[in-house]
Amino acid sequence: MGFIKEFKDFAMKGNLIDIAVGLVMATAFGKVVSAFVDGMFMPLVGKLFGNVDFSKMEYTLQKGTEAVKEVKDSNGTIVTQAADAVAAVTIKYGAFITTIIDFVLVAFVMFVIIKAMNASKKKEEEAPAAAAISNEEKLLTEIRDLLKK
Repeated sequence: MGFIKEFKDFAMKGNLIDIAVGLVMATAFGKVVSAFVDGMFMPLVGKLFGNVDFSKMEYTLQKGTEAVKEVKDSNGTIVTQAADAVAAVTIKYGAFITTIIDFVLVAFVMFVIIKAMNASKKKEEEAPAAAAISNEEKLLTEIRDLLKK
């Protein structure tokens, strides 16, 4: 029973639950960013570059073959034959560019969020330090200032 209890304690820790919630939120945020980039941002960028559709930009290394071939038989008539289709071998650099833009936008937003969180933490840490002066410390400060005169 010790192993099961230890696993339950681990699974129910606040940090693990926070990580799970963060992962779900990040997945949803990633989908929102992808929809923004694919549906709104990339068409504008494509328009700037002369009506380019980045989702269809690719470099073909080897052309594919169709599933149906027309072949002449022994009589010289053209006959349609079924053949194995071979997909084209392509490098889809347009999709790669779109994914890079997705990543940069997500990284930028996360940077801004963390920067704002760190700034708010600094303000919280500074505020209690200034308000934490006790009456005894005030009295000692007054005595010190009087002695300096």
